[in-house]
Amino acid sequence: MNTAELTPAGTLTAEDLGRVHLIGVGGVGMSGLARLLLTRGVPVSGSELKAWPHLAALRALGGTIHMAHEASNLDGVDTVVYSTAIPQDHVELAEARRRGLRVLHRSECLAAAMTGRQTIAVAGTHGKTTTTSIMTVILQHAGQDPSFVIGGEISEAGSNGHHGTGPHFVAEADESDRSFLLYRPHVSIVTNVDEDHLNTYGDMATLEAAFAEFAGLTSADGFVVTCADDPGGRRLAGLVRLAGRPVFTYGEAEDANLRLTSVSSSASGVRYRANLDGVELGELHLPVPGRHMGLNSAAAVLTALKLGIGLEPVVEALASFPGVRRRFERKGLARGVLVYDEYAYHPVSMKAAISTLREVAGDGRLLVVFQPYRVYRTRDHQAAIAEALALADEAVVMEVFGPGEVRGPGEGGVALHAAIDLPADRKVFVPSWEDVPGEVARRARPGDVVVTMGAPPISLMGDELLSALGESGDDAPAGRG
Repeated sequence: MNTAELTPAGTLTAEDLGRVHLIGVGGVGMSGLARLLLTRGVPVSGSELKAWPHLAALRALGGTIHMAHEASNLDGVDTVVYSTAIPQDHVELAEARRRGLRVLHRSECLAAAMTGRQTIAVAGTHGKTTTTSIMTVILQHAGQDPSFVIGGEISEAGSNGHHGTGPHFVAEADESDRSFLLYRPHVSIVTNVDEDHLNTYGDMATLEAAFAEFAGLTSADGFVVTCADDPGGRRLAGLVRLAGRPVFTYGEAEDANLRLTSVSSSASGVRYRANLDGVELGELHLPVPGRHMGLNSAAAVLTALKLGIGLEPVVEALASFPGVRRRFERKGLARGVLVYDEYAYHPVSMKAAISTLREVAGDGRLLVVFQPYRVYRTRDHQAAIAEALALADEAVVMEVFGPGEVRGPGEGGVALHAAIDLPADRKVFVPSWEDVPGEVARRARPGDVVVTMGAPPISLMGDELLSALGESGDDAPAGRG
């Protein structure tokens, strides 16, 4: 994507867009944007082919949802919004250009909505959704009523987008297609910089240069936040300092501004003691397991404190954090088998999630149901993904989701399955979606933990697994671990 040809934040407002139509409105990113616009009073329509869970809420907010992609859906529309996943010859995109309508990439529309707000943009290879969600909840506890667009739903709120009355706008900044370079943040958070999206960047040097450019777009009166424990984050912090901009770091490293000590994770969550610039803050608790979740929360804590928010609402927000759907989300218990849903698909985040789930499983077994998200990522990271899956007791591998991608010879689920270092009877490739619940039901036994992991469509699998297992009156409510 050539971001120089796109419209950056500060150029348009959401109200300038008139009636907005979003192609593929059911996806988590587009539905969050649609929800934000609707709660802001902007007329919204959208088109979809699949009955995604978000659509009912959008209709309830006044959105018009078309369950087909047709040129007539654009009647009365002023602006058409598309995502990177939409092909350029899509019928509605082509029709919008033929009619001379304003056509914006999703990031341009989001940038327009940011105009006039203090934007807190969260970037990084992984951890963006959780960090964005925690940042939002902290601001809410502080009475700020932020606007936000999140690539996931805050569990109890059931929301991934909202137009607030406060001064802040919290949003994920997607580096995958360079679209994060359209934003002009007051605060730029970079959780980590790992090898990913090399189909866009070519090599790590170019990827790291893009993150440095993103950090350089931070307003003169703002600041940058990075992770001191992450090598890429440390390099980025050094570049930001050389440019004369304020940068604050978090992590277990001794030189971190917000230093974490006594970090412990269990099924009840993660705890750590925090010290900010030499001042002890006490113990913080996030009721979501995983040391990586602790780091994600620390990014938001550091940002909030540097923005002048008091410690008390920060501590309260963390302790009450409801979790994010598809981020270590407990779906339920059936026949003595716990089922979780987890979004991780990059090998680094997969290893962190699977290691945490092993803590939850205790003496039981861990079964991972994995659907690879992208063909290029599965190909480029096959060995590392296979290594992560081998941490489980059993692995059920589905075919790559890969919207709009073509699998080459020797690529995809079959090759990934073969690469997993598990005995033949403890791994299986199941190409048909319909066969997966039955396969899991045959393998799982009481005391086991089953997690669905990977591409977005698998988020619908958890309930099917519970049904296949024979749901038997879960005595603990579905939700976080």
